[in-house]
Amino acid sequence: MAFTVPPPRTPSDGGLARWYEDELGWATVAGPPVRLVTGLRFDVLELPAAAGRGVLHRMGTETGPVALVGRRMGLLVAAGSAEELPGLLDWLEWGGISLDLAALGTDGRMTAPLPPGRSGSGAPGAAVWLRAPAPGREVESSLPALRSAPWGPATPPCLVRLVAAAAAECHRTRLLSARAHGAGPAAQQLSPQRFASS
Repeated sequence: MAFTVPPPRTPSDGGLARWYEDELGWATVAGPPVRLVTGLRFDVLELPAAAGRGVLHRMGTETGPVALVGRRMGLLVAAGSAEELPGLLDWLEWGGISLDLAALGTDGRMTAPLPPGRSGSGAPGAAVWLRAPAPGREVESSLPALRSAPWGPATPPCLVRLVAAAAAECHRTRLLSARAHGAGPAAQQLSPQRFASS
């Protein structure tokens, strides 16, 4: 009696985890949704999408891969950067200010966007790449990282510049949101008489 071997089953995630593991060497956690493990090959700076758009405008191409998940944007940075974020914010004089800026590092998880060229489900809030990582195992060398001369020309992009831009844009977004809801800067307008000499 002849036995037939059934064809291999298609993974329930459509091969998404396999693409990240084979093409980029990134660890994944099975879904749905498939998640990328942070802290091993990269960390993620996470901020509101409105602030993230401002960062992309300010920084131009000086960022690594960028993902959008609903109303949050994730900027991939060098592994270990999440641990540096609190100290960098203090050094940049943003410490103690509520910014809605977070970092995913060791043992963190990021929803995996569909790889470039794959069509998605079109579900609202689905994870997508705004700047996708190029296949190959050298993505990490292009990620923003700390370096000795933060404002000098060099590669990879500078983590200090990225954090400074992200903090400023998060603060700006928060102030604009407060103004739109009737609080904040409008209530802080200064009157010319306040500075008149007596």
